[in-house]
Amino acid sequence: MPNRSWLHLLFEGPLLAFGGVRVDQFGPTRDFPAASMLVGLIGNALGWERADSEAHQCLQSRLVFGARREREFVGSLLVDFQNAKLGRYERGWTTSGAPVGRAGASYKSVHRRERHYHMDLALRIVLRLEPQEGDPSIEEIAKAIERPARPLYIGRKPCLPTGQIMQGWVTGKDAFSALVAAAPIEKPLRAVWPEGSGPGTEPIADQTIRLTDVRNWSTGIHAGSRNVVEGWVHPSRPRP
Repeated sequence: MPNRSWLHLLFEGPLLAFGGVRVDQFGPTRDFPAASMLVGLIGNALGWERADSEAHQCLQSRLVFGARREREFVGSLLVDFQNAKLGRYERGWTTSGAPVGRAGASYKSVHRRERHYHMDLALRIVLRLEPQEGDPSIEEIAKAIERPARPLYIGRKPCLPTGQIMQGWVTGKDAFSALVAAAPIEKPLRAVWPEGSGPGTEPIADQTIRLTDVRNWSTGIHAGSRNVVEGWVHPSRPRP
């Protein structure tokens, strides 16, 4: 298999959130970005609207990516309890620079909710599109992330990046190889890559899991799933 070009991104900030299975007022965060979260970030950079469900769906079906946790520490999860007034006619500011009204449920009393965030986390992403042909192209995505149509946030609106997200390009035969090539590695790092896009699993270190992070962009429901490998990435790891 020939080497391929992968877009290299860096997610770093005081607070990051990667989405999770939300139940009522409880909003956890995954350890790694969800496929739908990356599609939403790219769509925001391109200037898409929420109603552009077909464009989001098409992009999601082409997206191939891996991620590695560059910096983390024990106890880095922040649990935030929020009191929010969510009436039918409440309005709030968005990244479009104009106040927008609510379209969801209305609460007569104060709505209390719990949200989880990663603190002081740095995480690298390598991504490409398969098939390469289509709209948008990977080059258009790179340009949009470097000069986004709207301000970008990582998962939730309070999660602003502390630096440039766009880091350039790396080459690799698969997502695992691209993660190794993204930046020098001094010690093994936690990582995730698509099943079949890296070395075979090591029984002690790796696990194959099924993620429900694929969204139906017409209904807004996460109704799809995919298999990924969660394990460790380091240069000396043998290739198959």
